[in-house]
Formats: sequence, structure tokens, C-alpha cells
Amino acid sequence: MSTESQTAHDAAPASTRETSLRLDVRKGRWIEHWDPEDTHQWEREGRTVARRNLRWSVFAEFLGFVVWQLWSIVVVQLPAAGFAFDTAQTFWLLSMPSLVGATLRIPYTFMVSRFGGRNWTIVSALLLLIPAIGLAACVSNASTPFWLMLAVAGLAGFGGGNFASSMANITFFFPAKEKGWALGLNAAGGNLGAAVAQLAVPVAVGLTAALLTGAHGATLAVAGLMWIPLILVAAFGAWRNMDNLSHAKGDVAGSLAALREPHLWVIAFLYVGTFGSFIGFGGVFPKLIHDIFPAYSTFTLHAASVPVALSLAFLGPLVGSLARPYGGRLADRFGGARITVASFAAMALTTLAVIATLPLKSFWLFLGLFLVLFAASGIGNGSTYRMIPAIFATSSRAARAGTAPSYTARLASAALGLISAIGAYGGFVIPQVLGASSSSTGSYVPAFFGFVGAYVLMLAVSWACYLRRGARAARAGV
Repeated sequence: MSTESQTAHDAAPASTRETSLRLDVRKGRWIEHWDPEDTHQWEREGRTVARRNLRWSVFAEFLGFVVWQLWSIVVVQLPAAGFAFDTAQTFWLLSMPSLVGATLRIPYTFMVSRFGGRNWTIVSALLLLIPAIGLAACVSNASTPFWLMLAVAGLAGFGGGNFASSMANITFFFPAKEKGWALGLNAAGGNLGAAVAQLAVPVAVGLTAALLTGAHGATLAVAGLMWIPLILVAAFGAWRNMDNLSHAKGDVAGSLAALREPHLWVIAFLYVGTFGSFIGFGGVFPKLIHDIFPAYSTFTLHAASVPVALSLAFLGPLVGSLARPYGGRLADRFGGARITVASFAAMALTTLAVIATLPLKSFWLFLGLFLVLFAASGIGNGSTYRMIPAIFATSSRAARAGTAPSYTARLASAALGLISAIGAYGGFVIPQVLGASSSSTGSYVPAFFGFVGAYVLMLAVSWACYLRRGARAARAGV
């Protein structure tokens, strides 16, 4: 726009400018002229539209995390259903959803720009029906071969991929000043799905077993079937209430440029330690409790004289999810690098305390220490994620070359999705390391020592890159 045109535009009456910026909703709920940075449009109609889309995005992503975590709950109950898998096979069932989910996050990031946020939310929600129904079918028959169980467990990775597309969609709806709040709420709402699944599934399976007679496998099928109505509600709600934005375009070139930034790989490595620990330990926590403290694997409560099985494993993902926003808030106040280093220190010391106290055979001490570990990983999730824009703005190759702030912001935006995908691979690594430790030594202690070493290494990398005196990022207060 020329200077004269811009002046004329600025001098035009407010009513004229607002009319020209009024949203145009076309067939298929495609919105034209969306501009959340336009204050008039945002106050008039943008905020209402954005928040409506956010609500259904959170719900769909929440169910994605639920489905992603189903096998972590079901695996510990497979022996009672007649399945005889060895330790290595069991941990493959636990880790396969994370492997597939992390991988799917990369293409899912670009699905919103290809198909539209509303359209892809409908599709990605309906895809959750496949692993939910598949799980129910597999566990209903004790003769189901391991290869088929593993394939169906991998399909649960559809739920892990949802995070990337959901975050990519919501980032287009909100102005910069509210983007952090919206994305934080979207992420926390999704993460809570892991806790709710671990709370609700044992209760539902226990109630079904108490009220109905039949094979335990058929009862265990409820773990998948119980979510089908909610998945259908999410898909219908997205169809009825969400919107596509015509200007929401994926940034493939930005992603390729971000991959060439060394800091992307450093932060991704740190995110493997924070988010990877959250999702990895979240997936194996029921199994760890079952193996180390079998008497405390479930607690039997009574509701109207009906016995209900309750597992306390849900407390870990719950604490980690609730701690994540505080990690971002602490990073705002004290600096993301300081909080990330403190998180790794807390994770290393807590894991050492777990090792030291295991001989005491105290379940409540074990539970308390793991809740501290989950809280530290959640805080680290928030602080590490909050570091990304600041690092790209001050310390990236592009920033050092003097490129425009808009370009470094573009790189940071692209890096967010890539880092979330790489970090999710930690959910695969942790169960595999624990399984290898148990198979080779009969104990989880060597794996815990390995995690301590990893956390110390990540602490050192965080300090050297972002806190060490003389480091560019340290001078910028990252």
C-alpha cells in the first residue's frame, strides 16, 4: 500500500474501516479477511470466534491424549485377560504409541494449512475411532497375536499427532498478546487427557467387571469403547462450531530454515528431557507401580455397594499437566534458562532419591517422589517452550546475521512444531530403556541411573548454551 493510500485509509471513518474488515464466512465455514491484530475486528467478532474454536480444539486434543495413553493402562491388565507377553513385548506395547505419535506430529503440523483447521479437526477426531475400536477388539480375544496388538497400539499414535495440528490451528486465531495464553490453555487441556484416562479407565473396567459376568478381556474392551461417544461428540462439535481460516498457510520453507538452526536441535534435546519425561513416565507409571508395588496397583473402593478399582497412577500426569503453565510463568519472571536448569536439577535429584529409597519399599514415598518428578518435568515443559522465541530472536544464526525480527519470529513459530515432535520421542525412549533394564538385570535401577545421567547432561547443556557467562543468550536474558 502506498503512503497516500495508507493515509487515506487511516483518515477514513471508523465505520468504513470496520465494514471493510468485517469477516466473510463462505461455504464450508471458510473465513475470509481474518486479522486478529486488527483491534476493531477482534473486539467486534474475532474474540468470540477464536474462543469458540479454542474450546472445541481443547476438547478434541484432550481426547487425543486420552487415546494416546490407553495402552499404558491396558497393558498392566493384559495378564488377567489371558495374554502372556514377555517384558520386552510389554514395553514395546507401551512405547509404540509414543513412537508413532511423535512421528505423526511432523505431517500433522501442515494439515491445517492443507485442509483447514475445522476440517482437519473433524478428520483427526474421527481417526481416533480406529485405535479405540481396535483396542477393544484386540483385548477381547486372548489369542490376538502380538504383531497385531503392536500395530493397533501404534495406531494410538493418532492421538499424539493431534497436538501438533491443534496447536498449529489455534496459533492463527489469536493476536500476539493473547497467543501465549491460548496456546498454553490448549496444551494444558490436552495434557490433562493423560490423567483423566488413567483415572477413568480402571474405574470403568472395574465397574463393568462388577456389574457384568464374562471374560476379563471383554470387560477390558470398555477401555476403548467408553470413549467412542465422546469422540463422536468432538467430531460433531468441530463440524458444527469450528471454522477454517483462508489465510492459515503452513510454512514449509520456514520449517526447513529452522532445521538449519543449531539452537533448534539444542532446545529439542532439552525438550526430550522435559516433555519426553512427562509423556514417557506418564505411560509407564501404571506399569512401574504394578511391578514394584503390586499391592498398591489398584485400590478397591465401594460405590453403592459396587466395588470400584482406582489407580493412583493418574496423579503423575495430572500434576505434570497442572505444573506446565507455572513453568511458563516462572520463566517470564526469572528467565527460561534458569527455570529449565532448575528443573533438570530437580529431576536428577528426585530420581536419585527414588533409587536411594526403593529398598525401603515405601509406596507412599515412591509416589511422592514421582509426583515431584512429574511436577519438575511439567515446569520444564513450560519454561523450555517459553525460551524458543527469545532464543531465535537473539541468538540464532538469522538474528546474528541481522535479519528482520519478523523473519526470526517466523523461524521460531516453525521451530515450535518441530521441537514438540522431536521431544515426544522421549515417550518412546523411556519405556524402552526401562524395559531393557528390567529384561537384562531384573531391576529398574540401572535405567533410573541412566536417566540421572541424561538429566545432568541436559542441565550442563542448558547452562553452557544459555546461562554461561559470555554466552550470547545469557547476555540477552533468555
